[in-house]
This record gives sequence, C-alpha cells and structure tokens, in this order.
Amino acid sequence: MQIIIVGCGKVGRTLAEQLQEEESDITLIDVSSNVITSLQNDIDAMGIVGNGASINTLVEAGIENADILIAVTGSDEMNLLCCLIAQKTGHCQTIARVRNPIYAKEISFIKKRLGVTMIINPELAAAQEISRLLRFPSAIKIDTFARGRVEMLKFKVLPEFNLDGMTISRITEALKCDVLFCAVESRDHVSIPGGNQVIHDGDMVSILASPVNAAAFFKKIGLKTNQVKNAIIVGGGTISYYLTKALLDMNISVKIIEQNESRCETLSDLLPEATIINGDGTNRSLLMEEGLSRTEAFVSLTNMDEENVFLSLFAKTVSNAKLIAKVNRLAFDDVIDNLDIGSVIYPKYITADYILQYVRAMQNSIGSNIETLYHILDNQAEALEFAIRENSPVTGIPLSELNLKKNLLVGYLNRNGQVKIPRGQDTIQVGDTVIIVTSQKGLRDITDILEK
Repeated sequence: MQIIIVGCGKVGRTLAEQLQEEESDITLIDVSSNVITSLQNDIDAMGIVGNGASINTLVEAGIENADILIAVTGSDEMNLLCCLIAQKTGHCQTIARVRNPIYAKEISFIKKRLGVTMIINPELAAAQEISRLLRFPSAIKIDTFARGRVEMLKFKVLPEFNLDGMTISRITEALKCDVLFCAVESRDHVSIPGGNQVIHDGDMVSILASPVNAAAFFKKIGLKTNQVKNAIIVGGGTISYYLTKALLDMNISVKIIEQNESRCETLSDLLPEATIINGDGTNRSLLMEEGLSRTEAFVSLTNMDEENVFLSLFAKTVSNAKLIAKVNRLAFDDVIDNLDIGSVIYPKYITADYILQYVRAMQNSIGSNIETLYHILDNQAEALEFAIRENSPVTGIPLSELNLKKNLLVGYLNRNGQVKIPRGQDTIQVGDTVIIVTSQKGLRDITDILEK
C-alpha cells in the first residue's frame, strides 16, 4: 500500500513508526529538512522537503499512484487543502487532522463536499476518553467496542480487593460476574491470560465487559463505580473546551484554571456554566484555595508534559481525586507509566490508532472489516473489532473446533445488538461483530485469527 504523510510532527512520526510495520511504502513530506532527515534515520521511508499543498510536491511524492494521503500538519486549513488537491491530482483516499472546534459541526459537510474520506480530531478524541474515565473513575483506561455496548477497562489490583494469589478462573467463579480477563501486566511480563493465570497485587489487569457487568464486578471487589461530581482542570486549551462541554452534559461541575486572560474570556463566553479562573495552575496556594484537596477529579492539560506529570504527583499527595494527565511527547512513556499518577492520556497514540484502523480496513478482504482497533499492553498487543460481512473459514464452526493462533482471545460477540462472552460451542455468524485480543499484531481480516 502506498501512503503519503504530510506533516512529520509528533503525530506524523508516530504514524510513520506504526505504519512501517504494516507492509506499506511510506513517503514523508515536511517543510523542514531537519525533520525529514531525523525521521529517515529511524524509519525506512522516502522523504521530500516541501509544501504538501503543492501539486509539484505531491506529484514528486507519487500522488498519482498513492492509496492514502494523511495530512497531519499543525494547520487545519493546510490539512484540508492538501486533501483537496490530492483528490484532484490522484485517486487516493484522504485523511485530515482537523482540531479547531469551529469545524466540529461541519465535519459532514467537509467530508461530503470536499471529498475528505476521514476527519481526525485528536483533542476531541482525548476529551472523550477522559470523560469516560470520569464516568468510571476506578478504571485507569477505558476503550469502547460495539458502539459502547462493550468496554475494555484497565485497573490496578490493590491489596484490599483480596485477589492476590487467585487464578482468573477462581476469581470469575467466586464473584460470578460476566467479565473476561483479557490482559495482565505485571512487573515481570505482560500476557493475554488463560484461566490458570495467577493474579497478584500490583498487577495491571484489563477486562472486557458490558458497562453493567463491569460495574457489578468493580462493586464486588470494592472499587468505586459512580462518576465524579466535580473536576478541576488545569489548562484551558482545546481539549479542556471539549472535555468541559462533555462533563457539563454529565452534570459534573467544572473549574478551569488558565493563565492567559484572553483565553479565559473566550472560555467564559463559550462555557458559561463552568467556573473559569485566571491564574497559574502550577501555583500551590491557588490550587489549594480552589479546593484541590476536596475535588473528586483533577485533570492536568497544560502544554508542558512535565507540568502535567508534576501536578498529578502533587495532587496525589493532597487529595483522593481521580488523576488524569496529558502527555504529548512519547520518548519517556515507560518512565511515566511507572510513576503511578493515575491515568495518562496520549493524544498522539489515540490519533494513530484511529488512522491505523482505517488503513487495516483498506488492506483486508471484503469478507470482514475492522471497526475498532486499540493498542494495549504497552503497544505489545492489539484489541480489534471485526464486522463479519460474509461466510468464511471461521463462520458457522464452534470456536472450540477452530485452530486459533496462540496468544489470541475471542473476547466478545455482538449479534443484533446483544453482546456476550462466547463459549466453546458458540459460532461466529455473518452480521456479527467480534472482538479479538491478541499479541499477534497486524491482523487485517477475521480469517487471520486462524493458524495457517
């Protein structure tokens, strides 16, 4: 597959790194020669220094034979223009990153009239992920499948749960909750577990369940399942705007602390029901004065990763709030994950997963289609949702009789809106969507779950 990426910032780099594993020929376009050189040192790709909205530049990049053009520069308008020119010059699918809230209500118009295949809004996607976490604060991470009917929830096993030393089969039998343990991260290794896997305090465990069953499970082990009632957000950027709108719709009261006075005035006009405070969100006295010690959620969304991490560390010492920090730079994500600062949101990973999902869907056969894709277990495994379009070697045969690949779970079946954890005698049928969790990366079609 021929893919052109215009704009090689954080998102462009993350995309290029992941797409090079997808058996794709990648061409990178950026106005900075230093950026192109740096990327080519790490990635096997052709690099072109130039303006991605220039016809000459796109022709040099091979637009006439390209399958997909992805525009992820820092400018929404530039991204849309790149896609528009690509449509007129070649015959490829186009994906644009569009972040400005002004365009949020015009997405359908942009896609229909300008011919853009897919619009990605990292800030909106990040805000949606944060709002899910504040609805269910016990989870460290929540990913959704089957249009919200199934969720993958990640949580840390604490001593008060009394799960230490128990096998997964014993836990599910004792608690009688319809949940599927699909991933375990311990200090020594990460795995897609079987029923005999032993759970220990400190493990990070991911379960698949319907929202109702997940709530029942968490309630039985003693974890809080009610959404938060109030939140303090530090930083008044675009994510904060989208997040506050979502939280206000959930009847959660919100305070935003923003240093820029002009931005505070804008937010006050856009979000009249929220409390907007003009001040330095890193000021300890201000945070305490605004009720940090009493708040149920604290979200740090400044433009500085270091500030977000340290603010979460500080909040952890003075409150019992649900903590969420945004991190843009990915180089030290392993260090950050070990700090135990609650939930960490990486907008660049969210964007890359959405685009990778679309690329995989284009690459696979017409018999099935990837509806959803998430990277899990520190990027060592994937959770995918396939829509079954027609009969294939996996349909109509009991799961117990299928020769499935190792380290692969058939997690959930969604049939006519009814979701269930499949057992050995269950079959996959045309019209179903199926959730697969696997460390076998690169699945493009439902038949890829079988050993060849």
